[in-house]
This record gives sequence, C-alpha cells and structure tokens, in this order.
Amino acid sequence: MKDARTNVLVLGNGGWGTALAMVLHENGCDVRVWGHDAAYSREIDETRRNPRFLPGVVLPDGIRFGGDAPDLGREAAAVLSAVPTQFLRGVLRATAGDLPPGALVISCSKGFERGTLDLPSRIIASVLPRAPIAVLSGPSHAEEVSRGLPTTVVAASGAPGPALEVQRLLAGRRFRTYSSSDPLGVEIGGASKNVIALAAGISDGLGFGDNARAGLMTRGLSEITRLGTALGARAETFAGLSGIGDLIATCTSSHSRNHAVGLRLGRGEKLASILGSMDAVVEGVETARSIHQLAGKLGLELPITNEVHSVLFDGKDPRDAVESLMSRGAKEEG
Repeated sequence: MKDARTNVLVLGNGGWGTALAMVLHENGCDVRVWGHDAAYSREIDETRRNPRFLPGVVLPDGIRFGGDAPDLGREAAAVLSAVPTQFLRGVLRATAGDLPPGALVISCSKGFERGTLDLPSRIIASVLPRAPIAVLSGPSHAEEVSRGLPTTVVAASGAPGPALEVQRLLAGRRFRTYSSSDPLGVEIGGASKNVIALAAGISDGLGFGDNARAGLMTRGLSEITRLGTALGARAETFAGLSGIGDLIATCTSSHSRNHAVGLRLGRGEKLASILGSMDAVVEGVETARSIHQLAGKLGLELPITNEVHSVLFDGKDPRDAVESLMSRGAKEEG
C-alpha cells in the first residue's frame, strides 16, 4: 500500500482519468478528480457512477469528484492530466493558478495539438514551466483497467526521478508500470497508433480480413517509427509498450474508439455523423491531420497516414484508399 497522505489530483473525469483514479485509490492515495462539467462531476460524486465514459462500473467511495480546481488540487503532490489534447492548453491555463507549484505532472493524454503540432508534455511545459513532467502510455483501455484486469504501461521522463515517482504511485497488483528515459518516443507512439487504428477499422469495415489488418499494423509500426526517429525519439521505444503494445490493443479491441470510427467509415457512414453520435473524444482524427502536416514538413513518406487523412478530410472513398495503398510500387521491406 502507498502512503495514504499522498494527495493526487486527476484532471479529466473521462474514462481514462476515472480508471487511473481507481488505480491510485487502490494504492492508498487520496484522490480528487476534476471535470470541466461541474454538474456532471457532482452527479458522479453522488451516484458513484460515470455512465458517459465508464458504464457499469461502480466507483469507490473514497474518490472525490468535482469541478472546483482550488478545492480539489490545493494539496496535491502530483497531478495526472487526462484532458483530451485539443482542450489541454485551455484547461491548464484556467487551472494553473490553483495547482501547487512544482507538483509532478503526469501527462496521460495522447495526440498532437492542432495548429501548434505540440505533444501534450510540451503543452504542459509551456503553461507550467516549473513542473517536473512524466508521460504515461501503453495498452490500457480504461474499461479493463477500471475492472481490475491486468494492464502494463510505461512511464517516461528525461530525468529518472519523475518516471520512478509514477511507478511508486501507480504500480499495483494488476497495474504494472515500467519506466523509460525516452518520453518523446513514448508520446509519439501513443499518439500515432490511433491513426493506424483508424486504418485498421476502415479495413475491417470493408470486410478485408485478418491479413489486411495485420499488414496495416505492421507497416503502420514502420510509419510510426519513421516519424518518431525523425523527431528525435529512439527506434527501440516503438518495439515496446507504447509502440507495438498500444498498437495491437488499439487496432484489435472492441474498446477502441479509433478502430470503431474506422469500422463505421468502412461501412459507409460519414465522419461528421459518426463523431456526432459519440460522447468521447476520438484523438486519432485530429492526430491524422497533425501527422500529415508533420510528414510534409519533414519530407517523410507515410502512405497509410496519408490515405487515412484523405478519407477523413478529402472525402476519399475508403475502397479507393485501400486500392491506392495496394497499388504502390514494389519496394524492399524496411
């Protein structure tokens, strides 16, 4: 059991933030969860349910939910940021004055910020320049974590201290946390796999089978590694939990929102209609836009990402996108 005096604030009461709060609570931490919708936060606190994001899960009595950052975060020794990337900067700016100076901030968001192309850790560093930062990623669907199913993740930081502190806070009987010194690679892997999951879902929606999905995942990992190393990450990071591990889970699971969106696209639905029917944020959509822009700036060949971008934003027919991939010129694997 961890020191019960360790106070932790979780920013974001979606599925992932709530599931992490449950892990922290089980480990003996005093956990408070902030949500932007104060009325819904009160509902969660009163009913001990989060039906929008974790239906069917009963929440422990000891976790406090609310929408008042000063009340929730004043004594926090660590802050877990589980706010969707496109809203992260605004949330941090609104709450920065209420967060303890120098508290460890653990980035649990995935994606690139639209326009700036910043990763979540860079957003945090720009708004909270004094904070030590770690990033957390890996194959970890909130639906399974909240039910106590075995999960393995990786915490990364440039200096060893923050990642080791994340291990102390989160490591439990069914939640194993490894450490890494490549936070850039861990973040890029966690963000980029969502685009490949969209592609895998499109393929499944078209009925193309296991061979096609396996090919997309394998070649998708090559694209992720190519992007990551071009940005300064280590290639071996993408052979780990935040690379191939998260890619497998996101491309094959019924819990994956990105795969689900791809599946519906492959079956002929329109993106606007799909997103309008979902409460949760689908990070892969904006990530596809950002990586497409990054690839252009860096001169990288990312054919799967390019075709996903064309389907999402240019109205390309999913079957035509697959045909474009399959008809590319022959080349050596690499």
